[in-house]
Amino acid sequence: MEYFINCNSSTLAPYTTPLDELRAAHLYRRLGFSASVQTINAAVGQTADALVDTLMDQALATPPIAPPTWADWTNADYPADDDLAGQMRRAQREEFATAYGNAMLDNNLRDRLSFFWHNHFVTEIDIYNCNSFLYYYIENLQRNALGNFRTFVSEIGLTSAMLYYLDGVRNRGNNPNENYARELYELFTLGEGNNYTEDDIIETAKAISGYTNDGEEGCTQVTFDPEDFNTENKTIFGQTGNWNYDDVINILFTERANDIAWFICKKLYEFFVHPDSDDDAGNAQAIINGMAATFTANNFEIAPVLRQLFKSQHFFDEDAIGVIIKSPFDLYMHLVKETGFTYDDSTVINIVDAAGLIGQTMFDPFDVAGWQRDRQWINTNFIIGRWLTSEVFLERFFQDNPEQFRDFALALTGNDGLTSNNPDVIARPIIDKLLPKGLLTDGEYEKALIAFRSDVDETYYEGGATPSWTLAVWPTAPSQVYLLLRHLSREPEFQLK
Repeated sequence: MEYFINCNSSTLAPYTTPLDELRAAHLYRRLGFSASVQTINAAVGQTADALVDTLMDQALATPPIAPPTWADWTNADYPADDDLAGQMRRAQREEFATAYGNAMLDNNLRDRLSFFWHNHFVTEIDIYNCNSFLYYYIENLQRNALGNFRTFVSEIGLTSAMLYYLDGVRNRGNNPNENYARELYELFTLGEGNNYTEDDIIETAKAISGYTNDGEEGCTQVTFDPEDFNTENKTIFGQTGNWNYDDVINILFTERANDIAWFICKKLYEFFVHPDSDDDAGNAQAIINGMAATFTANNFEIAPVLRQLFKSQHFFDEDAIGVIIKSPFDLYMHLVKETGFTYDDSTVINIVDAAGLIGQTMFDPFDVAGWQRDRQWINTNFIIGRWLTSEVFLERFFQDNPEQFRDFALALTGNDGLTSNNPDVIARPIIDKLLPKGLLTDGEYEKALIAFRSDVDETYYEGGATPSWTLAVWPTAPSQVYLLLRHLSREPEFQLK
């Protein structure tokens, strides 16, 4: 896979040119999990200003997943038999994974972001092992995904999932546990080693003590117990007082506002624009500075920062397109959304399972630092799995309904699909739909065109005395499209978005 240097020198000035097909598709690939031919066609000619506002407003208005029946269950609500209880918990997690997977496919930006925050405010279901904690954790991510970051930090830190995962439930006033305090600064707000000290961590641990659970660990929501709170004076970032949890958040966002803004905007930039924000060849540092200024000026509201970024010349620059490697969920969900193939809950859970096989297990990131993304997705352990699983999904779609492959190609080719007997005219739009910048060389296009022509005799493409091949009527056309998609799924460019 080619190493993409970030040479993007465009600015945060608004991108005012009406969107062409390339940039409309780019917007949907980055803000969601891509989109259908029809959706992209409808976006062509719109302005970035109008379309981004529409997508942002839709995301802000989308409610979280409704509480499942087990959202407030404790251990007492499960069967006494451990095997039966385990089966029930696994079934509930599959149910919720299906609901969240459908939300990611349906809600675009909101759950593109909630999944991003899942990899920022990391918890692992295997550690806290409680489905009710999982629901309220994901609900928090969804509800705050585009909201106020200061509020987000405060609320996520008090979810039972986080308090169990980072040992907050063991943080007693007379015996502080520093784990959550350390990650609050290192991973969630400031970045490793950035403008905090070990003493700040120790004192913060004392200030956020008291959110503890006595007795058996399990599915009992965590509450504050004043008996476990450290009542001494603490000094945090030079401020001294009998600080508590709310005080910690206030001091952090007052004393380290610029550090927080830079750290978060850098992560947003690398997720939505380019994985390399440190390269001197481009303009990334200036862009992050501008985003950070917007973040602090808007009292840490996330939406204004993203509106500015997504409407910018920098976001739509040619050097921003097709330079991020798809995550496992990107890989499968882009395929589903871009082709418009019919899917159901079984497809969604298959996506969840397949993503886990190649390094991205839903609700269970690798460790507290999260999935490392980008080049890690295509190492030698995973690239063959990406090829094989993509082919499995294509084969299932074809077995379910071959004609949807013809329909997909017809949606891309329009009248050409009805009248042209030139296979190259038909195949190229398919290639360019599924690959952000097409294939790199004419030789690679020729290989793809050969895969599309399949075993159809050349004379049928020439017309004249023989029956004339067209996409619309030729019996083998669906399988030709299928073979082309299989071929493309192994191309390096297919791994990019």
